[in-house]
Amino acid sequence: MKRILTLYGEIFRISINSILATKLRSILTILIISLGIMALVGILTAIESIEGSLTSSFTSMGANTFTIQSRGLNVNIAGNRYRKKNYSYISLQQARQFKEDYRFPADVSISVYASGASTIKYMSKKTNPNISVRGVDEEFMKVSGVEIERGRNFSSIDIQDSRHVAIIGQEVASKLFLKNENPIDKFINVGSGKYRVIGVLKNKGSGFGGGPNRSVYLPYTNVAAFFSRPNMNYSISIQPYDPKLLEAAVSEAEGVFRIVRNLSATDESDFNIEKSDNLAKLLIENLKFVSIAATVIGIITLIGAAVGLMNIMLVAVAERTREIGTRKAIGAKSSEIKQQFLFEAILICQLGGLLGVILGILIGNLVSVLTGSPFIIPWGWILGGLVISFLVGLASGYFPAVKASKLDPIEALRYE
Repeated sequence: MKRILTLYGEIFRISINSILATKLRSILTILIISLGIMALVGILTAIESIEGSLTSSFTSMGANTFTIQSRGLNVNIAGNRYRKKNYSYISLQQARQFKEDYRFPADVSISVYASGASTIKYMSKKTNPNISVRGVDEEFMKVSGVEIERGRNFSSIDIQDSRHVAIIGQEVASKLFLKNENPIDKFINVGSGKYRVIGVLKNKGSGFGGGPNRSVYLPYTNVAAFFSRPNMNYSISIQPYDPKLLEAAVSEAEGVFRIVRNLSATDESDFNIEKSDNLAKLLIENLKFVSIAATVIGIITLIGAAVGLMNIMLVAVAERTREIGTRKAIGAKSSEIKQQFLFEAILICQLGGLLGVILGILIGNLVSVLTGSPFIIPWGWILGGLVISFLVGLASGYFPAVKASKLDPIEALRYE
């Protein structure tokens, strides 16, 4: 055992000295390998971060929530003529009628977008023009899973009377008000109107588009009156009291809304019912193509690195022919010579792999910073990157190592 440890200690020492003796070649090879591992680990880490952000953003409404949204329907008449149903949007009247007619044990919320890029003002301060303004009812906070940190929710009177009141997100509050200033009962400018702040939302992770943190909520009746535009498209969100009844709630909602839309039994439903996590699943499913592209890029880079490393090792064998002959002459076995060159190739690749993993994690987590997601340490890809580096070193170093081990010691000593 002691002899084996001494042998491998000697192999390690010689490998380090050989790498240091050819610093430029070794550094270039390490960098090439690290680029391949960095591309692989970095992109896949970024994808994991995006998946986490998407899941958090789209399931924030809760796993037992679904939304009714409109879509157009093209109908074929006589094989060559098309018309479009007059329901390319959900009107306020339809949304209200559905909420009144839907008898399933569930919370129903009506909402509508007023603007996706507004500037909110308070005295001399103002936000960037990236604030989402949305009209909602008193059920929206419960259905969407958004909590109020201070102040209160909308009341049915606020909705009924179209009051100029607002609930703002954390980012909006921090932009407009000092740290110790209470936003409640302060008046802010939203569009051309003044609104009294009645609530501030809890911090809920920014995600894509800023989420609730970068939003201002108004009564939807107020939005209908003061942000009016043709064909305003309303959304209806439903959350059954019992999550186990989600599918039954969806079926009931489709039946009720078909009646609201005056569809006959033979008409196709001209609206979509989206569960809260459906869009996230769709986007995450499409991210697999990015993963495949990242893997291909990484593999191509690593193949180039493997070829380069093999050439370097072949040159090293030629340059160290006399050294190999001397070592064989004093008793070194062919297997020990082979192990020596294999070890050098694997050590170079492992150094490149380690550097690539570190760079990949840092670059990949830039997405986490941008989306406000937690810092991700992809342990699986760290291990995978090091294993891939090991395999690259083994593959690229094997042929030169075998060539070195088969050198005749007498001919090697005569080599100039």
